[in-house]
Amino acid sequence: MDPVTILLSVLCILFLVVVFKNRNERNYDNFPPGPTPLPILGNILSINMSAPYKTFMELSKTYGTVFSVQIALRKILVLCGYDTIKDALINHGDKFVDRPIAKLFAKTTKDHGIVLANGENWKVMRRFTLSTLRDYGMGKKGIEEKIIEEAESLVQKFRSYNGKPFINLNTVNSAVANIIVAILLSRRFDYEDPTIIKLVTLINENIRLFGKPLVRLSSSFPFLVQWLPGAHKKIFANLKEFHSFLESTFTKRRKELDVNDQRNLIDAFLVRQQEGKPESTQYFHNENLIALVADLFVAGMETTSTTLRWGLLLMMKYPEIQQKVQNEIERVIGSAQPHTEHRKQMPYTDAVIHEIQRFGDIIPANVPRVASEDVSFRGYFIPKGTVVFPLLHSALRDKTYFKKPNDFYPEHFLDSSGNFLKNEAFIPFSIGKRSCAGETLAKMELFLFFTTLLQNFTFQAPPGAKLDLSPGSGSTNSPKPYEICAIPRR
Repeated sequence: MDPVTILLSVLCILFLVVVFKNRNERNYDNFPPGPTPLPILGNILSINMSAPYKTFMELSKTYGTVFSVQIALRKILVLCGYDTIKDALINHGDKFVDRPIAKLFAKTTKDHGIVLANGENWKVMRRFTLSTLRDYGMGKKGIEEKIIEEAESLVQKFRSYNGKPFINLNTVNSAVANIIVAILLSRRFDYEDPTIIKLVTLINENIRLFGKPLVRLSSSFPFLVQWLPGAHKKIFANLKEFHSFLESTFTKRRKELDVNDQRNLIDAFLVRQQEGKPESTQYFHNENLIALVADLFVAGMETTSTTLRWGLLLMMKYPEIQQKVQNEIERVIGSAQPHTEHRKQMPYTDAVIHEIQRFGDIIPANVPRVASEDVSFRGYFIPKGTVVFPLLHSALRDKTYFKKPNDFYPEHFLDSSGNFLKNEAFIPFSIGKRSCAGETLAKMELFLFFTTLLQNFTFQAPPGAKLDLSPGSGSTNSPKPYEICAIPRR
């Protein structure tokens, strides 16, 4: 490239930066404060792009609970602390209900499904999801029995190791995945089945890749997605393979469909698809079905299985807490099968499970929102289209609500008499209209899996192993791979 072309290119870039900056400043009068951005790059160089929430927590000490950062030319609003997040997502919920357009998903899920969808499509899919989950098990005896059966299968798998060290990642993932598979497809996979192993591997790999700095930057630098090689290419390939499996699966369901015998969520969707109403054509199409089932499969497996793996790691780290849980299990349940009705009689176990969720902090930055219209919030002007991060980590570590926010301390959820104590800042499922649709199901799974495992085993680290409670890399906070010894108790 000759010098004249280089000079003209530089001048064009500088001109565009100045124009954007002037327009930006007009649009962002009285915008929340934040660190001074560099031209073009913004605050990228000062943000830990592997774990942005850590940088945001530090910045909140300087700029308060409502502040901004800039990634490239995009202004981002960060909300810290439970009170601020509640104010935004509850009191101003209608204005912060949308999702930003994710460049990384433009070629795959687009605006379909439930997690990244907006507008009427999101409303229709969420209503359908909530009603269908209730119809096919969420909070009912039917799904409780499936979870109990799956927990027993997991116990038998753990027994097969005869107390010797093993890595529990894929097995726990598969056990939890089987619950959402039962709701979606009315079937179950053996843990060694190549299909479930492949699905779990694809999801785990994408969760890890989504945490890569360049992938996190993809929305701010669209050319990263279009032109440059990197982890996002592997993410696309994995999503394509995952979606192909889902499409072939529900194609089979369509051939076997009996409208008078709807057995699962996919059946219910296909029936709505065939109703011939305007809504059927507009919303109940194949693209929405693929995206919705993918959203539910990933959400139904990832957060619950990751929480369980945190729980087993923490029980090894704190054997005295593990012993207290086992004592309560013996006192309340004995050798009988755990059921959800036991939870009310087991305040300590309930507190431990809540504390595992709080300490594990699975989705620290939350799934981002976007301002759907101009809004005045806590004395600041937030323009329409501003990306918003309601930092769940800051609520789960809020020292106003948690006595020892950085420690694993089950007493956060117990009163002075040992009764279970609710804490309003406990929001691992988020709050407001975008809160997790499967919260009830996840709570049931966590209690039944956790109590069944601790009823049957004492969990210990292999001799000489050092237990690391710092999370591994990825888009969620999951434990680093670890070996575990499941010592039978009976």
